[in-house]
Amino acid sequence: MRYVQMLPLVMTLLAMPALAQTQESQMNPKNEVLAIVNAMTAAFAKGDIDAVMSTYAPEAVVVGEPGSPVTGEAALRTMFASYVEAGVSFTYGAHEVVIAGDTALHLMKWTAPQPDGEQASALSVAVLRRQPEGTWKMVIDHPFGDGVMGAK
Repeated sequence: MRYVQMLPLVMTLLAMPALAQTQESQMNPKNEVLAIVNAMTAAFAKGDIDAVMSTYAPEAVVVGEPGSPVTGEAALRTMFASYVEAGVSFTYGAHEVVIAGDTALHLMKWTAPQPDGEQASALSVAVLRRQPEGTWKMVIDHPFGDGVMGAK
């Protein structure tokens, strides 16, 4: 009888490490950064430009084409909408996140089919900044971050 009464306590104690680990992973800044990047990529795949824009800081710069940075809400909306309208779709690889204070660096490989049937692939480099209210927003997004590797 005594063991039956203690069972809920034992079960609670056994569950505490898993609960603590879940809470820790939810509050981990790397996971917060990944959540923003995943929200952006999911919104892009759905064609939801408002949701895409919500992941960027107002002063964000996005390199939509190598050597052609785009800034400003109207220009960014136009750029993202043009990619959605063209049916551009991406497959994303592994992520790496490095954080220093309120600044995060996110690296990710992407692949996309080209009109000629070939696959394009590059390293996406994004810089995110923690906002005053605690959320993360992208401030620089360079999907062709490895382009300098082939430059002379």
